[in-house]
Amino acid sequence: MTNEVRLAFAHPSERAEATADEPLDRISLRDHVVEVEIGAFQAERGTTQRISFNIVVEVRPLTGPVEDDVDRILSYDKVTEAIAYELGAERLNLLETLAERVAERILLEPQAVRVFVRIEKLDRGPGALGVEIVRSRAVVHPALHEDEKPHPRVVYLSNAAMMSENLTGWIDQLAAEDVPLIFCVGAPDSPAPTTGHAMTQRRIDLLAIEQNAWVLASRDPRCVVVNTRTELDWAMKNGQICVWAPSKIVLDAVDGPSSSPRDTVALALWFAEVMEARRLIAVGETLPEETDIPTRNVPLGSAAI
Repeated sequence: MTNEVRLAFAHPSERAEATADEPLDRISLRDHVVEVEIGAFQAERGTTQRISFNIVVEVRPLTGPVEDDVDRILSYDKVTEAIAYELGAERLNLLETLAERVAERILLEPQAVRVFVRIEKLDRGPGALGVEIVRSRAVVHPALHEDEKPHPRVVYLSNAAMMSENLTGWIDQLAAEDVPLIFCVGAPDSPAPTTGHAMTQRRIDLLAIEQNAWVLASRDPRCVVVNTRTELDWAMKNGQICVWAPSKIVLDAVDGPSSSPRDTVALALWFAEVMEARRLIAVGETLPEETDIPTRNVPLGSAAI
């Protein structure tokens, strides 16, 4: 038991050695400290903290001479790049989520067989608070290749468009095309409460948009309100029409929208860019002329979209 306890707190390299059932080479990253915003508690939002990574990757031994060729081995850079990529993709609440994503990204490398990921928060208490996971290639879900990622059509509906008698017809036309569909809406016409405090006002304005998302869902049963990237990705692959509830994705974004949530057209444009949409359509509103994605404005009186 004493040895098991010691191993539980030992560096992942010792854990890897103790649990090996076949001879594998290992590369390791020790005490890699990054300062980042992470955490589920309100006190952890809007501030950064230090987190430490200790990672061991087990790789199959090379056959033949190495020949001092970096392309034949799993570079240490691949490990640090996996960390940087996942930290930059989205703000996360849980170390467990971050560890899982880092492990999966490392295991996409062809040489990697098994990976130990230990992540610890260094500033949340008198000691280090953390999580360690072990993942092998056999249990990791392969990530989508870039050319397999769905690119949706994002449609922004003004309040007048939501109440239009043409709404059902527009949805019929869009649903008939074999393209993932996500609706965005603005805030209700009635004004949201004003707090005079930037952070709380931002949340209230985002929640006002989400109220309107549920209004749209009530207008057509095909529309489902969705608030996470995971749900959106599933919906796009399974033909579900979504209405975007923005709070979680906006608040968790590492590089969030520069405009206020009250500028709901700009928010929809930011979302379309994040989702790598093939087109953004605005019904009853006017989109900016210069954007990074194709756009189209549809007048309220138009029966075709």
